[in-house]
Amino acid sequence: MNRVLTPSYDEIITRVERDKLWDFPGGVFPAQQKELSNQTPIENIDLPQRLFIPLKQHIGVEGQLLVSQGDYVLKGQPLTHSANPFSMPVHAPTSGTVTSIGPHISAHPSALPEQTLIIEPDHLDKWTALQPLQDYQSKPKISVLEAICDAGISGMGGAGFPTHIKASPKKDVEFIIINGVECEPYITSDDRLMREHAWQIRQGIDVLSHLLAPKQVYIAIEDNKPEAIEAMRVACQQSEQYKVIPIATKYPAGGEKQLIQVITNREVPKQGLPIDVGVIMHNVGTCYAIADAVFSGKPLIQRVVTITGQAVEKPKNVWALIGTPVAHLLESAQYVAHKQKQKHIIMGGPMMGFTLASDEVPVVKITNCLLLPTSNEIAEPEAEQPCIRCSACADACPASLLPQQLFWHSKAKELDKAQDYNLFDCIECGACAYVCPSEIPLVHYYRVAKAEIRVEQEEKQKSDKARERFESRAARLVREQEARDEKHRKAAEARKAAMQNKGTDAQDKIAAALARAKAKKAQQSQPAQETTEPPESQDNQTQTVTQQTAAHSEGATQSSGTSKDDRVAAAIARAKAKKAQQANRNEAAPVKDDSLEGETQTPISEQPPVKANEISGQSKDERVAAAIARAKAKKALKAQTTQDGDQSSSEGSSSTTSTKESEKPTESDQSTDVVSSVPRSTEPEPEKTHTSVSNTETKTKDQRVAAAIAKAKAKKAQSSAHDSAHSSAQSASSEVSAAQNVETQASVQPLSAPKGEEASQELDPAAQKKARIAAAVAKAKAKKLAKEGAPETGEEPNKNVTPKTPEVETSSAKQHSGVVQTAADQTTAPSDAEQALDEKKRRIAAAVAKAKAKKAAQMKSSEE
Repeated sequence: MNRVLTPSYDEIITRVERDKLWDFPGGVFPAQQKELSNQTPIENIDLPQRLFIPLKQHIGVEGQLLVSQGDYVLKGQPLTHSANPFSMPVHAPTSGTVTSIGPHISAHPSALPEQTLIIEPDHLDKWTALQPLQDYQSKPKISVLEAICDAGISGMGGAGFPTHIKASPKKDVEFIIINGVECEPYITSDDRLMREHAWQIRQGIDVLSHLLAPKQVYIAIEDNKPEAIEAMRVACQQSEQYKVIPIATKYPAGGEKQLIQVITNREVPKQGLPIDVGVIMHNVGTCYAIADAVFSGKPLIQRVVTITGQAVEKPKNVWALIGTPVAHLLESAQYVAHKQKQKHIIMGGPMMGFTLASDEVPVVKITNCLLLPTSNEIAEPEAEQPCIRCSACADACPASLLPQQLFWHSKAKELDKAQDYNLFDCIECGACAYVCPSEIPLVHYYRVAKAEIRVEQEEKQKSDKARERFESRAARLVREQEARDEKHRKAAEARKAAMQNKGTDAQDKIAAALARAKAKKAQQSQPAQETTEPPESQDNQTQTVTQQTAAHSEGATQSSGTSKDDRVAAAIARAKAKKAQQANRNEAAPVKDDSLEGETQTPISEQPPVKANEISGQSKDERVAAAIARAKAKKALKAQTTQDGDQSSSEGSSSTTSTKESEKPTESDQSTDVVSSVPRSTEPEPEKTHTSVSNTETKTKDQRVAAAIAKAKAKKAQSSAHDSAHSSAQSASSEVSAAQNVETQASVQPLSAPKGEEASQELDPAAQKKARIAAAVAKAKAKKLAKEGAPETGEEPNKNVTPKTPEVETSSAKQHSGVVQTAADQTTAPSDAEQALDEKKRRIAAAVAKAKAKKAAQMKSSEE
């Protein structure tokens, strides 16, 4: 035997023609005992009471159920279906009702329960509609393969491999070998099938030849079956491509790898398939089932089963329906229980079969024999003895393995080492156990080890798939996170670029505002003696300050982009400077020397209103506390002034020529006491009266005090005339005056409409409209009240008002401070004062109304 060189096709053909076949190593020669059952034809038996149909009867996966409990099924109707190529359907062996679906003992050495469908026959045997393929040669090969698959045909020689997979190889086929050897003792099912149905087997071979297109077809039959050999030769004599080959009787010559080696001397590689050496092998029972499926349209619902052994009265072969319980078959063969010490049923032959745990085990597609031996035929297994290392098992092994080494490693659960000794090359023929003098069930250990390895491999595959899914998910999450980060990064860069482009103008405005603030601070730091400049110079200075103030108003609007902290810091700095300046003036005013020529005391007037957004850094509680403190101080000052005025009212008329300050009420003075306590400072404007210097010097301090008291009375009378007009604006004016206290200016700023207009511009269009309407109404009311109160307010100013200088006349509509006038201008003073008062009232009313509108809008915005 040449195991090194692979024979060519021509060499194989030549040797087969000369009947010079090869041999395989090892093998044994057990007693055949075939004559017990091969003497009678194949019989049909009655239907059992119930049929137990396992859903999986082949190598692969089980299909999905097409029926449910309680359904009525017809004979040949498919019960399962699956798109998996390694899944095949099972069919109803007869018509009847599905009584239950659940686990049932399996036809396996482990006897583990499997999902089983139970049918109760109705004994009508109604067929479902059949679809045969009479002209299969004109059909596409895929259609023929689908018919074989839909018929549920799998290898019937014992392996149960799906036939449609075997019939569609991806490699060229040189030989088709039809296995009719049937080397196992006692089994005669294939023998009787070839004797009685050789022609139908030949039809199945024709279908396989059409699908596989082989160069040669060999029908191998063991030489102890002369009737079967002759029947098959007669059936195949019309085709020169078919050749029946008698094989020497030797166990296990019917094994797939051994039979290929005998005919072709080609060895199937480790973990390989017969197609790897150009061979495809099918059993004669499979060929018969293929012919039934193609030419009759019948699915695989029955098979030939040998019932033999000396424990039955009538050993024979029967057509058993798939799912028939073993007990029903034993009853048909007249099983004699007393011939066995205990019920001993072997499914399969004495070499490769296994003992059944129950007679409720059903017949499946790979069941070929039921053996019921007596104790004289097959002795009861004795107790296992230690291995004596006789090597008889190695000599008998047809696969040239080392069974004793496989035994040691399998028993010790050293599965890796067992695989190193080619455990899966073992065909489980039982030759080793047959010759073992120590009665060691070697095949049992091998089967257990193989099952454990398969379980480990399945678990490993599951864990590998789980790991791959986890790694794939983790990688996907990382990719998604990176994509989100990249998206956020791009968005941040876009926002940053947009802010840089947008902030260029704002930064320019801020720089300009800071420059104006520095210039204004430089003007504020000029010494007080510069105020003694001539009137012409002071007039120019006043105009310059007015222009700077207007520019500052524009700068405040332009620098809206300045941050809140910068505005608050600037407001605090201005407030501190103003407070220091006011403290210096308050200390210097009472002790002024009367010897100064043409000089008047510096009046304390109110500053222009400060925008609400400039004091947004202060909390509401701080502003309220400051306003209350100022209100208390103002109230105490008014009370003292009123008391002093009652004591020196007689001296008030003689003080008309003094050069004292006179305060006129501003917008804050005519609102609440809290608002009126906010002072405004103006730079002193020295003015020379038209009277002589000598008269001014002769005025005593008491006379100046009396004049101040008289002016305070006039102020009080004037305030009483406007209380009714401004009582409704108390709270709004309080907030405006509190805001005005933050900003300090180096020069006088008018309480003019532009301030109110800026506040109005900051509101939305609806609020601006409401503010304009309120301002118009307030102006009308103020004008009406001014006309009604003119006679009362025009008396007191005649006593105390002194002539105005050109500077004061220029800014009298904007500054609300009293000035000292000489006696020469007393005739014209009343009319000027009335006009100034009317103008002042209108402005005050407009400012109050706008302040109220702005506050309402701010409250609405804060609520939202």
